[in-house]
Amino acid sequence: MSTPAAPRTVPRRPSRLRQVTRMVLGLGLAASLLVWGLPYFAKTSWSEVFTVLGSVPLATAAGLMLLVLLGLWSYTFTLTGSLHGLRHYQALIVNVAGSAVGNLLPGGGAAGLAATYTICRSWGFSRRDISTSAIVTGVWNVMARIVLPVIAIVGLFSGAQNIPKALADAALAATISGVAIIAVFVSVLASERAALVVGQGIDKVIRPLTHRSGRGSAMSVRALVIDLRARINDIVRTGWLKLTLGLVGYFTVYFVLFVLCLRITNVDMFYGQAFAAYAIGRLLTAVGVTPGGLGVTELATAAALVAWGAHPANATAAVVLFSVYTHLMEIPLGALGWLAWLATPKKETPEDHPEEEAPEDHKEEEASAAAETPASPPSPASPAATSPDGGPGASGPGRPPRHPG
Repeated sequence: MSTPAAPRTVPRRPSRLRQVTRMVLGLGLAASLLVWGLPYFAKTSWSEVFTVLGSVPLATAAGLMLLVLLGLWSYTFTLTGSLHGLRHYQALIVNVAGSAVGNLLPGGGAAGLAATYTICRSWGFSRRDISTSAIVTGVWNVMARIVLPVIAIVGLFSGAQNIPKALADAALAATISGVAIIAVFVSVLASERAALVVGQGIDKVIRPLTHRSGRGSAMSVRALVIDLRARINDIVRTGWLKLTLGLVGYFTVYFVLFVLCLRITNVDMFYGQAFAAYAIGRLLTAVGVTPGGLGVTELATAAALVAWGAHPANATAAVVLFSVYTHLMEIPLGALGWLAWLATPKKETPEDHPEEEAPEDHKEEEASAAAETPASPPSPASPAATSPDGGPGASGPGRPPRHPG
């Protein structure tokens, strides 16, 4: 008589009360940062800011909205590049719908991913392809957030005068660490041996912590790195150009929007400093304590502009105007995206093959389970979960997460 396998632990979902509490606290913190923190740290007042914003012509404000739509459309190339079969109009729907959810909830990335998962499953995409697309675009976005400050530092040093020594030292350290992270990532993608070394190294570092928490046997970064490498390579092999061009187009268009917001509010600043302030804001959108980093990004960006000599009220008005387009306007656009999704034709959700859903670290469990069934004859080896033949993209398209703004 064989011993029954231990049931696999399913993580508990957070309680409804905890979710509501987190949402209220996040929105409250964002409101506090905007209402009190932004004018305080930017050394201005909301009355002065509204005076500057009141001078912006409506025709100009409407024209800036076209840049927002162009930026969102540019990012559809990243989404379609991560996923064979996803069309641009579908990518735009998933992008704005997921962004709207993410901009309303603290740590809204998970909620946005759940929304896009629902939408893409209704279009017939498999679970594995959806998760693979999310992984690929997530990695590409992280790399972009690392590259942006490095570019900003180079631009800052190329034309700015009298940079404080503390800032120069911090910039040098950020550049070295950013280049090192990118080098490690590229080596992991290019070499399986490098992926094994990196995974084993991280395992050694975190093993004391996982053993202390009682989770050591269930956690293997090495297996995770190998699985992620195979998934990413399957997509990057054919879609790297679209992935990259989509992000470059998105960030370029939004930087143009940022510069126009500065010009409209009469902030005259060296482009290197403007790009550095823009990069700070884009980097801080990843802060999960408020919805979409709302309040945190505006405060840091305005403080940087004022520190570099911009007029406090004008700089704050420019940051607020930019935030209206990159954060607030995505909520009604997301509502339109949900309506557009309701009008799209739906497909029957495909059944994922069990081997596609099994992660690498569960293969030994499957092998031992098979060995405990003597009545079953041996079967030919099936393709690995991460092989090119049966891996991501083989059974249909998937869905990446929302844009990085």
